[in-house]
Amino acid sequence: MQKEEKLNITKEKLIDAAFSLMEEMDDPFNVTSRQIAERAGTKASMINYCFGSRENLLYQTFRKQYMSFLNEDEVAKLIASGIEPKELLKKLHFIVAKCLVENPKFTKAITGHVLFHRDLSQESFSFPYVKKHYAGRKTDKECKLIAYELSAMMQLIVCRKDDIKESFGIDLNKDKELKKYIDMRVDLLLGD
Repeated sequence: MQKEEKLNITKEKLIDAAFSLMEEMDDPFNVTSRQIAERAGTKASMINYCFGSRENLLYQTFRKQYMSFLNEDEVAKLIASGIEPKELLKKLHFIVAKCLVENPKFTKAITGHVLFHRDLSQESFSFPYVKKHYAGRKTDKECKLIAYELSAMMQLIVCRKDDIKESFGIDLNKDKELKKYIDMRVDLLLGD
């Protein structure tokens, strides 16, 4: 077996172990590198070797879970539908927000990593649609920043969904209210 193939198998084992531990624990911060490595049958140092950090492993675990949550055919149809970029962003962000709401342990575990350590030079999924919406009226850097703000603020709000409900009466666990919130955020950042 090639070294790269072994490494990919180890990565999958770590992701699967992290996922199962996250599901079992009440608090995602109680999932340790040592527990993940033990469950995966490898050394804890492999987490840093494969992912750079425990937090990035949890983020990659969430991404895998998120991809299984998405109906790729539905998303592809939505993207191919030809609707205006702003409306497309609302629909796509609703799908992501719903995933975050329905996976609170992962949302809590990855938010700090995503907000403080995500490589901002990498293009977000929102960027092409923000750019298309502005059609040259904003620079690429401005569009990237707006795309980042859309996702960062959404994650923070979803993390504080109980406080949002108590303070503002918006129940993000309800699809209709989550959609209304997402629409409001997109309208606020992209203008009417």
